[in-house]
Amino acid sequence: MDVLFNPVIISVLVLVVLSLLKIHVIFALILAAISAGLLAGLPLGETVTVLVEGMGGQSETALSYLLLGIFASMIAMSGIVKVLLNYLLRVIGKKKYLLIFIFVGIGVLAETVVPVHIAFIPILIPPLLMLFNKLKIDRRAVASALTYGLKAPYMIIPVGFGLIFHGILVSEMQNNGLDIALSDIPAAMLIPVIGMTVGLLTAVFITYRKPREYQDIETVDSDSMVSEDLTATRQKVNHIITLFAIVAAFALQLFFDSMIIGALGGITIMLLSQVIKVSRSDAAVKEGVLMMGAIAFIMLIASGYASVLTETAAVDDLVGTVSGWFEGTPHAVAAVILLLVGLVITMGIGTSFGTIPIIAAVFVPLCMSLGFSPLATASLIGTAAALGDAGSPASDSTLGPTSGLAADGQHDHIWDTVVPTFLHYNIPLIIFGTIAAVIL
Repeated sequence: MDVLFNPVIISVLVLVVLSLLKIHVIFALILAAISAGLLAGLPLGETVTVLVEGMGGQSETALSYLLLGIFASMIAMSGIVKVLLNYLLRVIGKKKYLLIFIFVGIGVLAETVVPVHIAFIPILIPPLLMLFNKLKIDRRAVASALTYGLKAPYMIIPVGFGLIFHGILVSEMQNNGLDIALSDIPAAMLIPVIGMTVGLLTAVFITYRKPREYQDIETVDSDSMVSEDLTATRQKVNHIITLFAIVAAFALQLFFDSMIIGALGGITIMLLSQVIKVSRSDAAVKEGVLMMGAIAFIMLIASGYASVLTETAAVDDLVGTVSGWFEGTPHAVAAVILLLVGLVITMGIGTSFGTIPIIAAVFVPLCMSLGFSPLATASLIGTAAALGDAGSPASDSTLGPTSGLAADGQHDHIWDTVVPTFLHYNIPLIIFGTIAAVIL
């Protein structure tokens, strides 16, 4: 029963309960971090110091999100979104499922071939909310589709972010004494990804298939729109420049491996070309910060929370306690326990990539002693690391979809993104991850 009083367990429970009670995630994360520190014996002042100092770990990501939000608002202000909306209305018509699965495809591309991660969401989704409303699409289905597109590809495809994920997984397993090839990881992750696919189809075609009504609310202040009497030629030129700015932003991001440089490049093109006049830049900043500011701070505080857990060694204590439970345990039961431990750890920290080193250090020796194969061990570690990515209020796989879908204030981060993705992905991941560990 000592495990129930572990700071990681209690702080994650604090985070989850407060979030479900609609306490803002920022406050929930701060209180969760403070509870972890105090329970581990750190004084309040030292806990807050560690929290604040640890926030620097996500400073680049936070600034990236803010700049992307500003760039997205400039794109919306340019007027090109109306052209896009009209085009999609003609092409898609009432084929709402086609639209939903287009976002799955875009997410796959954003994790692999064009690795921009969530950068496309604040740019593409807010202008399309009116279209979603016309089709009466339940945005929880779109959130599920986006999260699938952000998670499943890196789990199984060794390209882009997937190559990074697979590389971390292989290196950490080898560092802990278990040899496995990079080419083995797709086979290890196939069954868990099948589980995620089952969850996606369930969310889209069963759970959230019914029409849902939303109000038509402009996502950009009408006073900030480009409202001058422009000629048709100038409007076309503005649209071409806007498209060029989008392509340039993605190209710069890929070339410099920096979302900050990409977003700054796009913003600069929009301003220098006077698609957005300098006098209107204040409005663009205002809209962008409103869209992405809260998410940026959440990522900062989540980084600080992870630092508190690391400083207190609470994660090591948790896995040390759990490791004593496995004598004579069947593989299926052991796999479920290991996956649940991974879920708790990743729920708190909010990143699958960052938790692989923590999980691998414990899972590898345990799996070797229990007789799991290298493939089964890789499947357990990869699945455990990915579990919290869809279930954490502080994960960019949930924050990203919310940033776009909540642009008009009609989509709740916890109940419309986190809870749906947790139910439809984490439950299948545990089930199919266990199956993979037993049969591989």
